[in-house]
Amino acid sequence: MSALVITVMLLPASPAGAALPDMLSHVGDARQLIVVTGQSWTSTQATVRAYRKGPDDRWREVLTAVPARIGYGGWKWAADRRQDTGQTPAGTFTLTEAFGVRADPGARLPYRKVDGNDYWAGDNQDAKTYNTFQAWASPYRTWRTSEAERLAAYPTQYAHAVVIDFNKPRGVRYDTGRGQTVADQPADTRLGSAIFLHASGAGSTAGCVSVGLPTMVRLLTWLDPAAKPRIVMAPAVAIRAA
Repeated sequence: MSALVITVMLLPASPAGAALPDMLSHVGDARQLIVVTGQSWTSTQATVRAYRKGPDDRWREVLTAVPARIGYGGWKWAADRRQDTGQTPAGTFTLTEAFGVRADPGARLPYRKVDGNDYWAGDNQDAKTYNTFQAWASPYRTWRTSEAERLAAYPTQYAHAVVIDFNKPRGVRYDTGRGQTVADQPADTRLGSAIFLHASGAGSTAGCVSVGLPTMVRLLTWLDPAAKPRIVMAPAVAIRAA
């Protein structure tokens, strides 16, 4: 069954729902939060809300509860998640970049319009490229296309997407000799890759969070790197510790 898609307005700042962010454990210096909650550890249904912190340091809800879908395997704490389980990692993560098959709708995060050459590598036999964007399938690459997502192959889900910085590699650079992106501090190849906030496909995801396309566009154009946005994700019983 297809995920429900509804149009949602980003509302003027109001104190509604402001208490929840104050109860969260790892928001740090974020002034924008997206909060994803589910009913249980096994549920594939979720709810998304968004909050911003005003000049008075009070959190205000700017996006009321909208339906979302998560992984077909439910939730798992990020450190314990494993590749190919279909579980959505529970925890708090930064949001620093975005991409999409469609043109930039006005994102303030760095936005990359992808085409048929672009991949997201997830080859657990090649740690240095694991969980990285690849601009093409170089003939000299060390990762396998069979273990990567060709992003343009998902025009509905990846119409627009924000990268959730789960299991993020560090020291990412371009290796001109191999024609590929590599990381000096690779991601953990056990945990999984390509976890995004993206537009709705059909039903549950492989670990990502999906929302209706209008909601996705509104969130994408709202997120501001100057506000150091984060996403907090967990079933409701564990959200305060996420």
